Amino acid sequence: MATITKSIDVAVPVRTAYNQWTQFEEFPRFMEGVEEVRQLDPTHTHWKTKVGGVEREFDAEITEQHPDERVAWTSRTGPQQAGVVTFHRLQDDRTRVTVQMDWEPEGATEKVGSALNFDDRRVQGDLDRFKEFIESRGGETGAWRGDVS
Repeated sequence: MATITKSIDVAVPVRTAYNQWTQFEEFPRFMEGVEEVRQLDPTHTHWKTKVGGVEREFDAEITEQHPDERVAWTSRTGPQQAGVVTFHRLQDDRTRVTVQMDWEPEGATEKVGSALNFDDRRVQGDLDRFKEFIESRGGETGAWRGDVS
């Protein structure tokens, strides 16, 4: 099992960063390799990805969600993965977003990529693009403020 932990500071209030992260269908705008995310209901999403020429579809479930604090998930089909994104207020207009993720690389290509830390760089790149996306907009594209225990 591979483990990734990456953080980035964004120049928006914690509420704005959290609200944008709950807009899962917007993920393809800043996550490399994510082609589509469909929100099926408040706790279930369907993903289509294409990484290194490998196309995958899988379902994920939100297992815990608390506004302005955290969103945790686990895959229910497809590649085995689970993780949590946490939001930490640094100042009124500054937030630290931290992604912690565990995943099981499948096949030789993914195992080699993980060993060479390509997955770490991909997650950091996604966070860099999230920062650019949310800071350039100055606000979120929507919000889901529900709580999942």
